[in-house]
Amino acid sequence: MRIFADNLSVKRGEDLIFTDVSFALVGTESLTISGPNGVGKSTLLRALAGLLPIDSGIFEIQNDDAEAKPEPKPACEYCHYIGHKNAMKAELTVLENLSFWQRTMSQDQTTHADVILTPQEAAELLGLSHTLDLPFGFLSQGQRRRIALAKLFVSYRPVWLLDEPTAALDKSSSDNFAQVTNSYLEKGGIVIAATHVPLGFKEVKQLKMTPPPLNESFF
Repeated sequence: MRIFADNLSVKRGEDLIFTDVSFALVGTESLTISGPNGVGKSTLLRALAGLLPIDSGIFEIQNDDAEAKPEPKPACEYCHYIGHKNAMKAELTVLENLSFWQRTMSQDQTTHADVILTPQEAAELLGLSHTLDLPFGFLSQGQRRRIALAKLFVSYRPVWLLDEPTAALDKSSSDNFAQVTNSYLEKGGIVIAATHVPLGFKEVKQLKMTPPPLNESFF
């Protein structure tokens, strides 16, 4: 798996959010995106996930799997995206939420069955197996974030796009998440994460975003 981004620019309405963003990654590598609030870190992740249009530049995800279909697929089919919101139904139990996401995101996962966990296994991996029968809305903020991250493990995607993944996590939970993420990287995964704090990932590249010049022209 390879990711290539060259001179990316994204606008919101008439406002240029960022410009001239470039990076390249291969399997086992991670990229942390830093910069002040409002510089476009979250916008970049959403654009990479296919949730926002890219106005200019090149963004490609190339699958080196010999059995992969030759035709290109949308970025969202390669990516897990975890944003600021946890994307869980408060009234449903933890098990029901994770089961929903597993069904929704399932594709032909047979070649990656060894790395896909059941909802029960994913919750246990993050130390929350005791919450499976509780409504998601009953959990603390830190527990909610960990369950949102558990979505990463119930269906396979070769690329993780994470927006402040350790927000609301204590140090122990952050360390645990770094450990399981590094295990994913060792198996050939790619991680791109926006963050204000070190995440403890291996093979880290860094992208520091800055605001575009005020007099920047965009065509």
